[in-house]
Amino acid sequence: MHFNRNEECWCGSKIKYKKCHMQFDEKIEELKNKGYEVPSHDIIKNDEQINNIRESAKINNAVLDLVAEKIKIGMTTDDIDKIVHDYTISQGAIPAPLGYSGFPKSVCTSINNEICHGIPSSDIVLKDGDIVNVDVSTIYNGYYSDASRMFMLGNVSQEAKRLVEVTKECLYKGIEAVKPWGHLGDIGAAIQKHAEDNGYSVVQDFGGHGIGLQFHEDPFVYHYGDKNEGMILVPGMIFTIEPMINQGTYDLYIDEENGWTSYTEDGLLSAQWEHMILVTEDGVEILAK
Repeated sequence: MHFNRNEECWCGSKIKYKKCHMQFDEKIEELKNKGYEVPSHDIIKNDEQINNIRESAKINNAVLDLVAEKIKIGMTTDDIDKIVHDYTISQGAIPAPLGYSGFPKSVCTSINNEICHGIPSSDIVLKDGDIVNVDVSTIYNGYYSDASRMFMLGNVSQEAKRLVEVTKECLYKGIEAVKPWGHLGDIGAAIQKHAEDNGYSVVQDFGGHGIGLQFHEDPFVYHYGDKNEGMILVPGMIFTIEPMINQGTYDLYIDEENGWTSYTEDGLLSAQWEHMILVTEDGVEILAK
């Protein structure tokens, strides 16, 4: 697609193309001609969109801060859902999971051997020693944000604590691997190496994703793989990095009754941390965490 250099740029900045994305597009075209996978224009965010996504992320972060303050042994995962739902609504925002493809709640709560997509319930009580992932996603003025944190309740075993800590390290290794004009595969390679060096496995059935204007956009972010492979990362891309790391094998199964919750096949523990990041001219900005 070719644009007139004196027309307004395709990105919606209202700046002339030659002063906005013209050089950027030339670089993309050059890389494409060399056989690299490059992002399409529709997943590159402009400044206005980025600012709106930042506002959504502020609410998302505040929700997770509130959960961190309130979460305790003896509460149910439904109590967590109520905290998330009520606060999100109070900010004029919408919990993105609620009703998404039929998901019945406002947040995902995944405990111990649950990998992801745990459905809150008044029957599930948090116990001493549990490790819990709370995954919050927010829509504010039509813009999406997404992040999750692990919480360790009471007397958590050393094995569980180590898994939670190494998983967070994996997330940050992944973030450190993000470089403008680098490769998407660098993220997965960094995460996989750190997980496997610590004797863990990386879940392969789920990954991170582009986000901002929709809940799930391109690209799909693998948490395993090879360096210098995959889509070229460019400034203006926003996506989640959310490694799910298992104590045992990465094999999993999904609850047949609810169709959502995924569990480790071997019953061993799983942990996950998720941040939403923006690729910038010189690195990354963490928007939601």
